[in-house]
Amino acid sequence: MRMVPKRMRALCLLSMLVVSALGMASIATALEVGDQAPDFTLPSTTGEQISLNQFRAKKLVLLEFHVNDFGAT
Repeated sequence: MRMVPKRMRALCLLSMLVVSALGMASIATALEVGDQAPDFTLPSTTGEQISLNQFRAKKLVLLEFHVNDFGAT
């Protein structure tokens, strides 16, 4: 009967470790002005995949991000 609480504690501890490890993996780091943007790949309007690395040392690239709030009136 005493094994159940030990297993539960071990399972809880393991769960907390997994959750904290996953949480740490999703932390984004802020870039400073002049820092190089990390590479990413997105689909183009024609459906082909385009990555930021395709343009490195070839062209200037402007990254522009918008937030859409469809709930605002």
